[in-house]
Amino acid sequence: LKRGSVLKTFTIIYDYDLVVIGGGSGGLACSKEAAQLGQRVAVLDFVEPSAKGTRWGLGGTCVNVGCIPKKLMHQAALLGTAVKDAKKYGWQIPGPVSHDWATMAGAVQNHVRSLNWGHRVQLQDKKVKYLNLKGSLADEHTVKGLSKAGKETVLTAKNIVIATGGRPKYPTNIPGAMEHGFTTGLHSDVALECAGFLTGIGLDTTVMVRSIALRGFDQQMAGLVTDYMEAYGTRFAWKSVPKKVEKLPSGALQVTWVDGQTGSEARDTYDSVLWAVGRAPETKALGLDRLNVQLNNATGKIVVGADESTSVPNIFAFGDISEGRPELTPTAIKAGKLLARRLAGQSTELMNYDNVPTTVFTPLEYGCVGLSEEEAERRHGKDGIEVFHAFYKPLEFTVAERDASQCYIKVICERGADQKILGLHFTGPNAGEVTQGFSMGLQCGATYSHLLQTVGIHPTCAEEVVKVGITKRSGLDAAVTGC
Repeated sequence: LKRGSVLKTFTIIYDYDLVVIGGGSGGLACSKEAAQLGQRVAVLDFVEPSAKGTRWGLGGTCVNVGCIPKKLMHQAALLGTAVKDAKKYGWQIPGPVSHDWATMAGAVQNHVRSLNWGHRVQLQDKKVKYLNLKGSLADEHTVKGLSKAGKETVLTAKNIVIATGGRPKYPTNIPGAMEHGFTTGLHSDVALECAGFLTGIGLDTTVMVRSIALRGFDQQMAGLVTDYMEAYGTRFAWKSVPKKVEKLPSGALQVTWVDGQTGSEARDTYDSVLWAVGRAPETKALGLDRLNVQLNNATGKIVVGADESTSVPNIFAFGDISEGRPELTPTAIKAGKLLARRLAGQSTELMNYDNVPTTVFTPLEYGCVGLSEEEAERRHGKDGIEVFHAFYKPLEFTVAERDASQCYIKVICERGADQKILGLHFTGPNAGEVTQGFSMGLQCGATYSHLLQTVGIHPTCAEEVVKVGITKRSGLDAAVTGC
């Protein structure tokens, strides 16, 4: 440059500070948080119809076809059990009690639609631009949105966030699977939850298990859950692999499977077949290959760093679509909010994915936080952990004369001076409510000593957690006696 000349700099002006692709729980949380911090935000959401032609509104899997409707139907089943218990408590209930599916389904769908509308109102109130478009990446600052009618809209943004989650998979290698079956999200936990509430409302239900139930969870607890379900009336076909599904002239579905223990074929007829064989990440239509966004070839998920960054600058991903992240709504919501704060320059805090609590809403609920016994043993060695446990009977089960054989508590600790709690597991009523409270303790580094110093609330199931004193190593009877 000549002396005295002026060097001009140019600032690129984008349409938005942030464009979020995906209007599920995580994407909505991220977009609303960013807007509250003064960012110009747009969120794109588009639902491809399922193989059966099903569509749904804004809010993603959790709101429309996941956590919310599942929990409400679980509640319907619990109420059925409560009606049976009520007679023992003196309630005079004339005649047999039956369940009407249409009434329940209508009520659940009405609530879901109210949530769809509520999300749209919240986006409008927070000045987030909502676009019902199918988004894909053109470059690290450009998103193309395609409408149902095929019209293309181009948006530019300083940062782009991908939060498209996943969709249920069909076992396409099984003849008749797509033609005669339908799907539910996630894996064996959802399969057991669905089987549980279907049994609870009076339907004859069978679960076919290829290998083990609740893979990734503590297997002792998984056994208690399925034992209770079998006593509850749910049938299990263990170590079985479906081979084909055929529709008979009567309209019934004939399922043929191979018994993995004997190698022989078996078959039976059902009204419906529900597949719960996992989910596939929604990455194929995003144009990730054009930008060389790194994927895990085995899972198809996006590889991300601790800050949710991808291999391409200015493009981030979180939630179910990210490799190695828990497929849970609350983690996606929290990760999305934290990402929005970092992108807005308001925080440097990263998401902590350790000690994330969860609950399986089976007839006997199972809540857990931290490590399973198997994982704790793998990390610390069998002699490096101490397992405190107890079999207890909920007070609610006593008058109703319900079997409490599977109501169990397990607290896994480091074996040493501090006895830091590594994992906590609970089967029983209101497991989610119980586990949520104790999960805060694990985040704060709770020890077995802290647990014993905690005063219980009487009479509750949760108080049994703070009273556990028998170790597995001792071999003593872990059954709780007295009130």
